[in-house]
Amino acid sequence: MSEPKNRLTVKHKVGYAMGDLGGCMTFALMGAYVTRYYVNVLKVDTVILATLLLVWNIWDAVNDPLMGALMDKMFAKHHNPKGKFRPWLLRATPLLAITAIAFWTVPTFFKGTAMLVVLFFCKILYEGCYTMFNIPMGSMLSAMADTDQERAALSSARGFGSLIGNILPMVFFPMLLSKYGDTNAIGYGIGAAVCAAIGFVFCFLHYYWTEERNVSDTPADAADNIKFTDILSVFKRNRPFVALCIHGICICTMQYVGSTLGTYMYSDVLGNIGMMAMASLLAMPIGLISLAICPALTKKFGLMNLVRTCLLIGAALYAGLFAVMMVTQISVWVYIPWSALAQGIAGVSIYMQWGMVGEVIDYNEMVTDKRTEGSIYGTFNLTRRIGQTIGNSAAVLALGWIGYDTALADAGLAQSAGTLAGIKVLCILIPAIFVLGSWAAFKFIWNITPETKAQMAAYKASKEA
Repeated sequence: MSEPKNRLTVKHKVGYAMGDLGGCMTFALMGAYVTRYYVNVLKVDTVILATLLLVWNIWDAVNDPLMGALMDKMFAKHHNPKGKFRPWLLRATPLLAITAIAFWTVPTFFKGTAMLVVLFFCKILYEGCYTMFNIPMGSMLSAMADTDQERAALSSARGFGSLIGNILPMVFFPMLLSKYGDTNAIGYGIGAAVCAAIGFVFCFLHYYWTEERNVSDTPADAADNIKFTDILSVFKRNRPFVALCIHGICICTMQYVGSTLGTYMYSDVLGNIGMMAMASLLAMPIGLISLAICPALTKKFGLMNLVRTCLLIGAALYAGLFAVMMVTQISVWVYIPWSALAQGIAGVSIYMQWGMVGEVIDYNEMVTDKRTEGSIYGTFNLTRRIGQTIGNSAAVLALGWIGYDTALADAGLAQSAGTLAGIKVLCILIPAIFVLGSWAAFKFIWNITPETKAQMAAYKASKEA
């Protein structure tokens, strides 16, 4: 491992933020508007759509670790002087923009089976190109940062970029759909093109304003030692990686249970679905404040201590809110700040997890004598997708288990007391349990101590000698 070329600069931090900002410009549309595009514009039958979604989700799950392992192996073999990850960013940036536009436009020119085939491959291509950009972008953190403070700074920068990249499409995309009609393909096509163009610019800024300060000196003949199955040995030998993966599943399950069922809490329990907008407005400044102060808190207390404390406080806030709501009726004005604070404090672990990925990569290099950033980041992304799938699917199934009656909702009538209690369990107690699970993983499985960090530093020094 060679010496870092220079210190981590403001330009590096801003450039790193541009990565998630650019990628989210098109990826955010996949969460907010894609179902309406499938059903209302393309008229895809829901049974067929369910089948397509299953295939796409499987593809999304496997392409992250495969792409990461491919990047590790290609660099070990060819040792590109321009870096391990930045060349992939340059390749992926135009492809991401092109495939995003194609996904939202090309299928609209076809009908029937032809349209389904074209839609299928447009989605596959977009997800593949997004992965080609996202994996090196995320893995870049470990190639740019050396210390907890630097990792926290880059993690915060990424969080800022993600917030902006998710908000911008939500501002103007609805305006286009309102202008052209939400069943008219024109609005979707124009909106996708605008998002793709803006994302293209920011992704290129990410490429130009970042630098791989920690460049591996692995010889080319080491490529034979980099295998796609290396990740299996990582699970055996790298306890911090196991802890991080458990965290990824738990925290994403918490997020997606809450986002999937949030409308039921506000509509059926609190009786005011319109107040969800107020909750979003409050959550944003909490997130921005957290991102702003996390680097300073990390410097004072350490990255892992900060994350553990925030998870424990977040779980306690969720549990306290659940206990209060089970014994008394509370106002929506009490629920909004309490739940936003619980989510925001627990969410510090989401912002800072990228820094912990870098620490796991350094630890893994010490115990395996291989630096495989791509494989580790890609597999961690896989565990996050597992959490997303659990959160989405289990939440929908649980609505049936608690006896939610859509006929009552359509008639404007209240759900049964048991159903309302079930919604409280799903929206508040379940997140508390999964946040606590994330804390437990970092408390009892994570084993990087100050002494371990000293060993990692000594190992790095021996490699540089």
